[in-house]
Amino acid sequence: MPRPLPLTEHCADPLARAEHVCLGVSPFNSHFTVDRIADLARWAMSAFHGFHFFVPDGPSAFTLEALGYDPVRAAQKAQRQGNYTRNKIVRALEQVCSPDPHTLILDSAALEADSAYLGLLSEAHHRFATDPEFAEQCLGATGWVLDRRLPEGEHPTRDQLRSAVRYFLAELPMFVGTVAVAGVESSVFAYHQRVAFLERLYRGELSWRPLPGQGFVVLEQAVPERVE
Repeated sequence: MPRPLPLTEHCADPLARAEHVCLGVSPFNSHFTVDRIADLARWAMSAFHGFHFFVPDGPSAFTLEALGYDPVRAAQKAQRQGNYTRNKIVRALEQVCSPDPHTLILDSAALEADSAYLGLLSEAHHRFATDPEFAEQCLGATGWVLDRRLPEGEHPTRDQLRSAVRYFLAELPMFVGTVAVAGVESSVFAYHQRVAFLERLYRGELSWRPLPGQGFVVLEQAVPERVE
């Protein structure tokens, strides 16, 4: 089972309240096997009153465009990978006896008609366009994503960052306000990696701050106890 660590002090209370957790699953990331997703689901079911999986499937096309794919091919590839990722989640949830796995997946199809998500997405784009410091922080986080997709020794250009940042902006509503999207009073977003942008966000160092009751936890894999 994973061990959740609050990203900042602000995140400890939403974790302790244990009302809801949103588990991020990145397309094109081999970390998320069916078995690992099933473990995440078991942990979520045992530790929280409710949970969802978040899959940024459609926005992953923006990352592909930044890497040189034309928009049509990028969208097709993102859709295929999104289907593959959703299928893994469904298979994992079926292992833990979820009655209707699809209702627990927040993907592009589920979010494109969600007024809370769309409102937060509009706010993310507005702040990116009008707040230079916020924009630079978003571009820095995008560089962290792209660096892992480029050949060793290469770094993203400014144009690549501005193209790919649309992926990060599409994720931001979930970091800022899963509570609104899921309709709960408290929630933590859970992922297995730290991102400097999010540490600043949850320490209140950016112009945009998480909604009340919103937290973030870093998932560390628990080390099995050694049997002597």
